[in-house]
Amino acid sequence: MTTSTDKSYFDLHITGLGYLNRIREVKPKKGDAFLACDIAALNGPSDDVSYVRFDTRVSGSEAQHLVRRCIDAVDAEKKVMIGFRLGDLWADTFTYSKGKRAGEQGVSFKARLLFISWIKVDGKLVYKAEPKPTDADERDQEVPPTSATPADASAAQKAQAPAPSKPVAEAADEAPADAPALAVAESF
Repeated sequence: MTTSTDKSYFDLHITGLGYLNRIREVKPKKGDAFLACDIAALNGPSDDVSYVRFDTRVSGSEAQHLVRRCIDAVDAEKKVMIGFRLGDLWADTFTYSKGKRAGEQGVSFKARLLFISWIKVDGKLVYKAEPKPTDADERDQEVPPTSATPADASAAQKAQAPAPSKPVAEAADEAPADAPALAVAESF
C-alpha cells in the first residue's frame, strides 16, 4: 500500500482589469509583514461601468516587484490600470468606525494578487508580461534530425526564427487585451 503526501487543490481565479490604489506594507501583530494593495476592478457594460473593490495581498516576487514600481505613480495620483489575476477570494465583514456609515456592517472582498499581465499609467502602456513558453512552443522550435549539412541546419533555424517584434506602444494599439507580451519598460 502506498501513501501519498501530495495534496491537490482546486483553483478559482478571477481575471480582470482595474485601477491600482492604496499600495502599502502591512505589519500584523502576529506573522510577517506583507505587501498589500486595493484594486478597483471594472465590471459591467463599457458605457455604464461599475467597480468592485478587492483588498489584495500581493503574492509572488514578480507581482511584488511590479506593484512596488507603481508606488510613486499611485502616490502622485496618476491613473494606474492593470490586467490582473486573483486567487483565494474570501469575504470579510467589518463595522464602519467613521463617517456617515459609522456603526453599519460592511463587506470587503479579500484575495491574493497572483499575476499582473500589463500596466498602464495615465493610458500609456509601461509593462506587458512576457509569454511563457508551452510544451507545444518548444516542440515547434526543435529542428527535426536530417542528413543535411550544418549549413542547411543553420538556414533551417534562421527560417524558423520569429520575426522581430514591434515596439510596445505600436503593439498595444493593435493587440487585443489578452495578447502575449512584447516588451517590458524599465521605469514609469
